[in-house]
Amino acid sequence: MPGAEIALRPSDRLAGGRPSLGANDGIISTASLIMGVAAAEGGRAEILTAAVAGWAAGAMSMAAGEYVSVSSQADSEAADLMRERRALRERPVEETQELAHIYEERGLKPKLAQEVAGQLMAKDALDAHAREELGN
Repeated sequence: MPGAEIALRPSDRLAGGRPSLGANDGIISTASLIMGVAAAEGGRAEILTAAVAGWAAGAMSMAAGEYVSVSSQADSEAADLMRERRALRERPVEETQELAHIYEERGLKPKLAQEVAGQLMAKDALDAHAREELGN
């Protein structure tokens, strides 16, 4: 529809902005490094060496930062699953009620919510709780 605006969630806008913010940061850092070497009356070889070194250092820094971020997220998710597995083993009735309550909040009638929770718990309790409580 001409003239219609597409509403983006904040997460949609942010996710697309992260890589460009990182790229802008790298460009600015490398350009600043080059200007500093050039201002110190560095020759062509020194300026080129500084540019390549700055680019490589920036790339390695971004890669290491991303690795740490992804590893931390994976560790956090594994710990969440471990806690949920323990709760299911130690308090299965309460966990079934918790799952049913989630479905009631989404609009199911209490009886149907109990039935759905019971069937999902019977099939794969950890999967049901991971999806509904943890978003996995």
